[in-house]
Amino acid sequence: MNQIPATRAHALSRLESFVPRMGRHYAQGRNQDPGPGARPDVSGLSPWIRRRLVLEQEVVAAALAAHGPQESAKFIEEVFWRGYFKGWLEQRPAVWVQYREGLAQDLQAFEQDAFLRRRVEAARSGRTGLACFDAWVQELQDTGHLHNHARMWFASIWIFTLGLPWRIGADLFLRHLLDGDPASNTLGWRWVAGLHTRGKPYVAQAWNIARCTGQRFTPADSDLASSVTPLDGQEPQGWPPAVALRMPSAPAPGVPTALLLTEEDCRPEDFDLAGLDLRGIVAVRASALRSPLAVSQAVSAFEVEALEDASARVLAHLQARHESPAPQRKDLPMQASPPCVLPMLDAADPDDFVRWAVRLGVRQVATVFVPQGPLRHWLDLVECGLQSHGIALRQWRRGWDAAIWPHAGAGFFKVRQRIPQVLRHLGLVDGA
Repeated sequence: MNQIPATRAHALSRLESFVPRMGRHYAQGRNQDPGPGARPDVSGLSPWIRRRLVLEQEVVAAALAAHGPQESAKFIEEVFWRGYFKGWLEQRPAVWVQYREGLAQDLQAFEQDAFLRRRVEAARSGRTGLACFDAWVQELQDTGHLHNHARMWFASIWIFTLGLPWRIGADLFLRHLLDGDPASNTLGWRWVAGLHTRGKPYVAQAWNIARCTGQRFTPADSDLASSVTPLDGQEPQGWPPAVALRMPSAPAPGVPTALLLTEEDCRPEDFDLAGLDLRGIVAVRASALRSPLAVSQAVSAFEVEALEDASARVLAHLQARHESPAPQRKDLPMQASPPCVLPMLDAADPDDFVRWAVRLGVRQVATVFVPQGPLRHWLDLVECGLQSHGIALRQWRRGWDAAIWPHAGAGFFKVRQRIPQVLRHLGLVDGA
């Protein structure tokens, strides 16, 4: 796989190139999948948006500026899906716990059942004999990407045609997709399975695959499951009760602080770093936490480069502020020297991070909010360790998330209804 640059500069370049197609071109062509390298009407920005090397708000603002709210409506709606999934899982963390526990059980059955193991290995290696599915497996492993429509077909075939455990399929995606996101991936697979929208699974149909791939693939009706039973009977009826959204405390100014960088948000310079008494900066690699199995080398490499790019921009930002001729605010401490930058840590033993913070002598660790997923579990353990040493964990939360997540407690329709309101609240469209 050719490694694509995991940098903000590259993301902005891709964004600029796609802006002209964010209107009717996207609305009319987004479901068409003519194959790798031949998809002019999808942005391909998701790996960078997932790490916030480019922000949802920036992408939406670009679409509005170029096409206006009506013509760019479909593109903007699709951007909001990510916020919906994030907010929904944030209010139902039990669903992430159920996924991880269920995956462990599925992998244990995989090890113990030779027949299941042979079928899963054939699917994961693209040896099912179903041409479209096998090609998507190859594309996933070669590029770290799949068209959104192909992801739905893939998941439906995995679950209903091949009869394989849905969590092992979701795990395959999370280990190989460059834009792999715990919320979008888990809830997307649950939606296909009929678990998210209860009793309404997504059914892959031969005519739809042929039409939307431009006849690149032409499976027969008999190649796909003719009778589909949603998996909602495998779980208690209804969604788990929603919990209150976690309201993080922002970092306090003037307190000795360590800055934690994670792939959940690689633009911490958007926040008030100048108000912090920064003593150290550390980036934490967390891709390995995605799965008990091996994560794609391309995914790990993309994360590392994104974190390196974030670190470089933070240091440049701090240096520019330090050298600025503007007068120093009297209510903020003068940064005596640049903060030390620790070599990148692995998110393995939370105590490693805690020991570093203690040695640094800080009183708080500042980071951008980490939502539900494997890194959040690691950070919760870190927070317990920090508290035992009198060190606070403080997190910034973006206005984009604060505006969308409270409306994401049910289906997407409620969020879609509020898109105009959210855009006005964020100042992206006129308030009139």
